[in-house]
Amino acid sequence: MDLFFDHLVWFFKKPEKTILPLKQRGIHVVKGGRHESWGTYNTLTYFGLSYIEFLGIENLSIAKNHEENRLVTQIVEQLANESREGPATVAIRTNHIEELATKLKKEGLTVFGPLNGERVRADGQIIRWSLLFPEYPEKNVKLPFFIEWEKSDEERYSELKDQGIIGSRLLGLPKLDSIGFVVNNLDKTVEIWEELFGLQKGDEYTDHEINARCRLLNLNGTNLLFCTPIGDGPAAKVLKEKGETPFLVNLTDTNQNLFFEMFDGYWNFQ
Repeated sequence: MDLFFDHLVWFFKKPEKTILPLKQRGIHVVKGGRHESWGTYNTLTYFGLSYIEFLGIENLSIAKNHEENRLVTQIVEQLANESREGPATVAIRTNHIEELATKLKKEGLTVFGPLNGERVRADGQIIRWSLLFPEYPEKNVKLPFFIEWEKSDEERYSELKDQGIIGSRLLGLPKLDSIGFVVNNLDKTVEIWEELFGLQKGDEYTDHEINARCRLLNLNGTNLLFCTPIGDGPAAKVLKEKGETPFLVNLTDTNQNLFFEMFDGYWNFQ
């Protein structure tokens, strides 16, 4: 089945406070809306249909009562309990979420969902989707979650473009090229993701900026980059402080050459 990168979830206590700093970097951010039944809310920045969601807690008492929604469980643990912001997980898009749930269960994974979700957009429109959360405790590896939207990719892209959400950038039209993950065991992690989700891996290389061994897994829309530290540097710092997690946003076609830290994560503009 075809899989597509959908979005990076970035936990942030006050998502609205991402708007001005990113605007100053040339990145267009919009208020997303509220997940009323989950007690969360967000701001969003789109690169085509790939996007970054800055997710915060609006109502903690509501958010604490959603054990099946593992994303809400995670944000409560990290923001409310540990006060830890930053990139947290990624969502991969599918058009066959029920079929995927069956396949992953057969592989021995624990699967939560599919669960129905919705968000009230700033203009009052309700956006709907389904979510699936696989977990693989026996392998001790963190996995993505999956999303299936109510509307087609074509419908969603057309709506986002009409609203000025896609294409409004001071940088031009940057591409969300890849999302970097820091992991303890590069070979093991890549092998598990490759086998479970049918992703093709690229060649291994050394990234001297973050001081890590890295390898791409090719995914439609935005690639996934896995890195294991080889010494002191950004990758080692994140792994020591946060454990295995997404930590790096790689943007291309920005007309810049910058590597910097912002919102407890790293950004690479090329």
